[in-house]
Amino acid sequence: MMQQFYPQVHHSYCFELNKDMHFSAAHFIPDEKAGKCQRMHGHTYHINVTIVGNELDSTGFLIDFKQLKNLIHDKYDHSVLNEHPEFHKYYPTTERLAEQIGKTIQDVLRTRSNQPICLQVIVRETPTSYVIYRPTQEALL
Repeated sequence: MMQQFYPQVHHSYCFELNKDMHFSAAHFIPDEKAGKCQRMHGHTYHINVTIVGNELDSTGFLIDFKQLKNLIHDKYDHSVLNEHPEFHKYYPTTERLAEQIGKTIQDVLRTRSNQPICLQVIVRETPTSYVIYRPTQEALL
């Protein structure tokens, strides 16, 4: 993966972790307003996740990079996004994918004693198109 520079969120936390990852998945948007995207097609999604916190765990991590990768890659790689339960209510747009990745990560972070926060998720669908998801304060609680 080539090095990317992403929009940053200003914060007052001591530590900031960024993890780039990618996976391949198919989806379709079953709505006539979606044009060509109504038909099944695939992307290699490039993801950047920003985790912040003031405390490290006993090994000196906010969270292990590998755990973040496995959490997302194992769930979505080589799958049809429409078949995932989290997309039964909403179409699996890039916006909704970014939101679901953020929620999945935050659910795991809530279980950690050092209480890191998923501050931002960027999902790049194509080389020229990406979405940024930044959860509200309420979503982090």
